[in-house]
Amino acid sequence: METTRVLIADDIAGTREDIKRLLYFEEDIKVVGEAADGEEALRLTETLQPDVVLMDINMPRMDGIQATELISMQFPEVAVVIISIQGEQEYLRKAMAAGARDYLVKPFNSSELAETIRRAGAFHKKRQVHFSGGQVAGAPPQPARIPGKVVTLFSTKGGVGRTTLACNLAVALAQGTGQKVVLVDLDLAGGDAAVLLNMPTKGTVTEVIQEPDYTDPSLLESYLAPHFSGINALLSPADPEQAETVTGAQVTAILQTLKKSYDYVVVDTCAYLNEVVVGTLEAADQVLVLVTQDLPALKHARLNIDILERLNFHNKIKLVLNKTRPDVLKPSELEKSLNFSLWHAVPDEEKIVLPSINRGMPFVLAEAGSAISQSIFELAGMLSRGEEEAAGKGRIVPESRADYRERKSLLGKFFKTSAKAVSLR
Repeated sequence: METTRVLIADDIAGTREDIKRLLYFEEDIKVVGEAADGEEALRLTETLQPDVVLMDINMPRMDGIQATELISMQFPEVAVVIISIQGEQEYLRKAMAAGARDYLVKPFNSSELAETIRRAGAFHKKRQVHFSGGQVAGAPPQPARIPGKVVTLFSTKGGVGRTTLACNLAVALAQGTGQKVVLVDLDLAGGDAAVLLNMPTKGTVTEVIQEPDYTDPSLLESYLAPHFSGINALLSPADPEQAETVTGAQVTAILQTLKKSYDYVVVDTCAYLNEVVVGTLEAADQVLVLVTQDLPALKHARLNIDILERLNFHNKIKLVLNKTRPDVLKPSELEKSLNFSLWHAVPDEEKIVLPSINRGMPFVLAEAGSAISQSIFELAGMLSRGEEEAAGKGRIVPESRADYRERKSLLGKFFKTSAKAVSLR
């Protein structure tokens, strides 16, 4: 049985004793130390190397928020759980922004406490695997990755989960790597990234391009909106009519500028092909083509892959199956139908996704231990390690022109449409 080592940080000795009593019968949880303030918690984290720190939010000398921020920066392998009598959303946001893994409101029972500790400890152990290529703490580090990667999510089919995946992927990259991440919402006529992240539209794409020097890094930075998770965002305009003022060349220039300042630029796009989307694809290092297990989505995925190949972006394509369910089309059958290999599959967990959207809280934060969150962190880990060739290598079988026409005809029958309708060539 693997043991989770816990450090308790609370300025009230009675509270520390109560917590130890609650954990007394938990065989897989061991209290390794106690701290009476944030400074002591920071010092003991270095010497005791716990898996989880239970951190009270209000303490003398150094409060829990400041201590959490320092621990998260200096000891990213340690999970911090904030405990407080304050249950308001603002306190939760401050805790998450500081790097806390979870938040417990006093009073809590032994089951709530133990499960939170187990979840926090398990999450950080899994994260170490995702972002170290299978290595754990103490193993030799992997070679340094190449910074400045533009990752574009693309599908001309609505409802495949582009925006939800883009927002959570950006947060997962920031939380998992500790590096600089910016999210760019280029669904200019109907983007919802601000809604999903519960952010005010501080600066938008259409506002920044009005500046003569809009590609100046400092100027561009001033238009980015900060999110408590650690990412910044360049949002879409509130007025859809403003979308017509943006050109593909401007978008390409903005993304290339952001790439110089940020380790990851995650881009959400609209559900149709236009000049802005082509400019986005031009600037991208990786294009995640999203598909789901329904026939219209398969048709669009085939068309999207053809578009990218015609634009000579075939080396950028990574096919991602979203909302994966075991009771419908199998991933292997999907690959065969598209003659294209999958890079990653994200499970369907609507009971987690929908509440997170309505709350404006990314599920990778609110439900970090869920299967869908772990899948997003795995995807983020693949991107951070540069696993472009590890999986999803593209065409399963190289096809000739005749093979393409034959498969195109079969797809046309499969989708009950004409071969002419699905042809882009």
